[in-house]
Amino acid sequence: MADSQPSAPPSLYAAREPIFPKRVYGKFRNLKWVIMIVTLGIYYLTPWIRWDRGPELPDQAVLVDLAHRRFFFFWIEIWPHEFYFVAGLLVMAGLGLFLFTSALGRVWCGYACPQTVWTDLFILVERWIEGDRNARLRLHRQKKLDGRKVRLRLTKWAVWLLIAVATGGAWVFYFTDAPTLLVDLFTLQAHPIAYTTIAILTGTTFFFGGFAREQICIYACPWPRIQAAMMDEDTLTVGYREWRGEPRKHSEAVKAGEPQGDCIDCMACVNVCPMGIDIRDGQQMECITCALCIDACDDIMAKIGKPRGLIDYMALTDEQREREGQPPKPVIKHILRPRTILYTSLWSLVGVGLLFALFIRAEIDMTVAPVRNPTFVMLSDGSVRNTYEVRLRNKHGETRPFTLSVRGEEPIRLELEGTEDTTVDVGANAQRLQRVYLIAPAGSEAAQAERSDVRLWVEDEINGDRVYKDTIFNGKANQ
Repeated sequence: MADSQPSAPPSLYAAREPIFPKRVYGKFRNLKWVIMIVTLGIYYLTPWIRWDRGPELPDQAVLVDLAHRRFFFFWIEIWPHEFYFVAGLLVMAGLGLFLFTSALGRVWCGYACPQTVWTDLFILVERWIEGDRNARLRLHRQKKLDGRKVRLRLTKWAVWLLIAVATGGAWVFYFTDAPTLLVDLFTLQAHPIAYTTIAILTGTTFFFGGFAREQICIYACPWPRIQAAMMDEDTLTVGYREWRGEPRKHSEAVKAGEPQGDCIDCMACVNVCPMGIDIRDGQQMECITCALCIDACDDIMAKIGKPRGLIDYMALTDEQREREGQPPKPVIKHILRPRTILYTSLWSLVGVGLLFALFIRAEIDMTVAPVRNPTFVMLSDGSVRNTYEVRLRNKHGETRPFTLSVRGEEPIRLELEGTEDTTVDVGANAQRLQRVYLIAPAGSEAAQAERSDVRLWVEDEINGDRVYKDTIFNGKANQ
């Protein structure tokens, strides 16, 4: 008996079937156009907005100045030691995402996510060049690579590439003076990092927006898997009123004589979906809540004389209530519930805390670091000297004179390295590292004790602002 050949294992990989969304008109599609124009406008134009901060500071309104470790946002300037502002904004962004998802599902994904915005833009270009859904489908299925198909493909890819280059180019403008960098880029004098960054972002934008599209949302983005924890039965999201639409026109139940539902199985909702799903199958991880299926279905319902809203923003609890003949809950009751109130409260607390910290922060600051090697030095007259590294920060737009002084239980003298004065100039919007000596007289309690508490003060001689830092003075008892 011949040995049987083992069968090949089933393939776990399925080739991607391209999705060609059909053009749709309606209020949600118009809203997406508005959001796309606004967000792209903000992204591309923000680096070119000027903001006068004085002659010694950059005049770009939004600038991430990595060279000087500074972040400028209009009148706000964030220093490295103030990273808690950035952390607070990230926390607010996360809580805001939780809030909107809890109230309205994946509205971020459907309307404002960069992947969605750029994919919409790429699809718009594709539609302008190759035609609407049926024309693009015919072109995709055409096996013969004739001159027309090559021309359309190359034209589309060329426009996509221009958009991708502009995307990468706009990003690098946030990190240095935009007009200067633009000239340097075209004269080939820009830093290699700028060209590398543009190349990487050009490649990712071209691939993600032109070819990967829904694959990024389904496989690369973690948010579809996290969103379930943010939503519940009262979340308003895109849904299908099955009780009203079923049985469909061509279903076996209708053929058997049952009354037909409002759904005529026209597939309009599927044809416009950028994710290629059928919302009539219920809630799905792939759904980004873009609501284009609502516009498509409402248009069909209007044409056949049926009420709009077969596909609509709705909560699961409302679907059950409507099945029982009860009216749906008011929208405000879906939005104002314990989960959303908690997210709103947390979001507001973080925001108020950041505003409070922003308005009370001083325009001058300092940090004090004792030099540990050696801990102290005995001078020839018997006095004890400690050394400190003091970093002075001037957040004003002009040079300011800073005067240092010391306060403690015992008389301690302060001296600055490199000058006989106790006042130093700190440049505009800059910091200065100054070595400071504290000297306790021979026989004083501070000189004899193991350690004493002292307070270093710095005062702005122009407007009188003062800040202090507490530190330790080490005496001879440490021997």
